[in-house]
Formats: sequence, C-alpha cells, structure tokens
Amino acid sequence: MGESWNIVLAVVCNVTCALLGCFLVLRRLSLIGDAISHGVLPGIVLAFLWTGQLSGVPILLGAMLLGFLTAWLTQALASSGKVTEDAGMGIVFTGLFALGVLLVTRLAGGTHLDVDCVLYGKLVTAYLRTSPLFGIEVPVTLRGAGLALLLTLLFLVVFWKELKITSFDPALATSMGFSALTMHYLLMSLVGGVTVASFEAVGSILVIAMLIVPAACAQLWTDRLVTMLLCAAVVAAAASVAGYRAADLLNVTAAGMMAVVAGLLLFVSVLFAPRHGVLSKKWRNWRLRLRIVGEDVLGRLYRVEEQQQAGMKAGEVVTAAPGLTGRLAVNGLRRQGWVERRDGLLALTEEGRKRAVSLVRAHRLWEAYLDENLALPRDHLHEAAHRMEHFLDPELQQELAREVKHADVDPHGRSIPPSPGESGGGTPRGDSA
Repeated sequence: MGESWNIVLAVVCNVTCALLGCFLVLRRLSLIGDAISHGVLPGIVLAFLWTGQLSGVPILLGAMLLGFLTAWLTQALASSGKVTEDAGMGIVFTGLFALGVLLVTRLAGGTHLDVDCVLYGKLVTAYLRTSPLFGIEVPVTLRGAGLALLLTLLFLVVFWKELKITSFDPALATSMGFSALTMHYLLMSLVGGVTVASFEAVGSILVIAMLIVPAACAQLWTDRLVTMLLCAAVVAAAASVAGYRAADLLNVTAAGMMAVVAGLLLFVSVLFAPRHGVLSKKWRNWRLRLRIVGEDVLGRLYRVEEQQQAGMKAGEVVTAAPGLTGRLAVNGLRRQGWVERRDGLLALTEEGRKRAVSLVRAHRLWEAYLDENLALPRDHLHEAAHRMEHFLDPELQQELAREVKHADVDPHGRSIPPSPGESGGGTPRGDSA
C-alpha cells in the first residue's frame, strides 16, 4: 500500500506541474519555472524558521511570495534595458537560490531541512508520515499536493479566458482591458506555491522537468489548448508510474527516473508526433512526393494518348520518374486501377484517364491564367503550372475557367480538356503535345 500512495503522490505533483507548465511553454517562459523553483528556497527557509514546520500555509505563502518576487525582479531587470531577459533571469534565480542555500546551512542546521531533500525529494518514504483524511490514512505530503492541484484547477477554471488571451496575444489582452502583467504575476505566484508543495515529495529537479517536458510533449502532439493540457497531464502521469516502477527495479532515485522517462517520452514525441514529429514530417513529405510522381506519370500517359500512341513502355515511364519512388508510384497506380498493361505497354484505364484529364486541365488552365494576368514569358509558364497542377481541385479549376478568356486553348495552342464530368471529358483531343 505504501508504494501505491507514493505513486499517487507523484502523479498528483507531476500533473499539477504539467498543467501550469503548458502556459509557461506557450508564453516562452519555460526557464522561469526553473528560476522560480530555485528562487523560492529562501521563502521556504524563512517560513520554516518562523513556524518551525515544513508544511502548512506559512510555507506556501513564503514560496508564493518568493515566486512573485522572482518574476518581478526578472521583469524589472529586463524592463530596465540594462540586461536581457534571459540574463536577468539567471541573475535573479541563482542569487536567490544561493541565498536559500546559505540560510539552510547557517540558520537551519541540525534540522531535517537539507539541500538533498530540496533537490531530490523524499518520495520513497512519503507514506511513512500519514494523517487521517475523510477517515483514510493518507501521506501528509499528499494533503498539500492535493490542495495545490485543486488550486491549480480552480485557477484554470476561473481565469481560463484571461489565461488564453494573455498567453497567445498579450497586446490584444491589454487592449481589451485584461491586464497581461497581472495574469503573469498570478501565474508565477501559483508556480511558486506548486513548487513548494512538491518539494518534499519529488524535489526541485523533478519539478523543473515536469514544468517543461510534458508541456513540450503535448505541444508536439496538438495545437489545441484543452487537448494540450490533457495530453500534458497524461504524459506526466505516465512518467510518474513508469518512472517509479523503473526506479524500483534499477534501485535508483525515483524522482530522477521519472524525469528520465519524461525525457524518453519527449524523444518519442519529437520523432513520431503526427504534425510536428521529425519522422512524421519525412513520411508525409515522401507520401506527397510519391503522389506527385504518380500524377506526373498519369499526365505523361495522357499526353502520349494525345499523340495517338497506344501507351509507353514501362522502362520509359520509370525513366521519366527514376528511382525507387518512381517504381513504387507506378505500382501504386496499377493497384488503384489507374494504369494497366496492354501489349507490353503501360496505358491509362478509364478511371486513370479521368484523373489524368483533371491534372492536364489544371496545368493548362493555370498556364492560361498566368499568361493573361501576369504576362510571363511563355517559356516560363510550364514549370510554374507543373508545380501547381497537383494542388488545383475541381472547384478551383472551375473558378480558373471563369477567370480566363479562353478556357478551351492554352497559351501554347494545346486544347484544354473539359472537366471529367462534362461530355467527352475523358477522351483526349488529337492536338499535338
């Protein structure tokens, strides 16, 4: 049961950090989370010296005050124009953290408030100190972490509209009467409070990781804010469970292993995220290239038919589209039923001819449009139309046909085929290529 409570505590702490981290990442303030997680240490120490306790409202208020102070000092240094924002951030958080370390070693010596606890946390022993909650014995640190999660959710619900607009367009928010600076300081103060609520359990290292990594993962997977928050929470929870189990197997620090698992999830996201993943982009680009090569083959076969030829030899088609991509494109056209072999030649089927007609029609309509509206040299028209033909759907073709004066002949004197839906649209005209 103790391990289960430890995992629940880790999930609560990490999900809370991940939710706030989404707004830090969107505001391009990821490192401010690092700054605040270090800068709140003096507030923790001073509150501890005042109350003699490492939990409770005074510790939370001390951390939030130092979180606000860190954000304010960073903003003040940047606004002064003397230092850049990143340099000011480095100056503030290293100075405050050094002050906190000095206070721990000098004024809090002999207590269990030590630097190792702040850095790495005491997650594996958290279940040893319990207190009743609704009749159930729960870890003491879970009460503070759960309160931090509830406050975070309440903050998101109450200030949802303000957070969205100030995160994406602070200038617009100001012009609409929302104080972007006020929301910034509120967010930074809450980050400070969440940081101290997580210190004893998971330590500052994991807090820093969870303020950045799950949000960075989620941003790679989605462009919608609500989905990003849910995805970041899922990543944080998965890293908590998997990291704790892996740490138990490998006999290493749980907080460090959770950060490692989160980093591995980020690595996977960088590679495989649907829209922004490196390999996903390469896959989409290759699929687009394969489609364009296949459409080029269809257009080439159509022009061969215009010259009253039965088809092309397979070797000639592959020469027109060399390499593995060309062979795969031709095989794909055959599987789709757009081309077939006739007497040893590749030729268009009826369905393939309809697609080819649409491509050639788009090509020649675009040449006619460029010739009439941009007055380009006619030897410059083909290449531009060759690129554009793959992206002109039937609706755009109809619009182009209405715009050009001569929708039946292109600038080179070749007939523009009618759309496949029109009468005779599938039969090539006997003009020269």
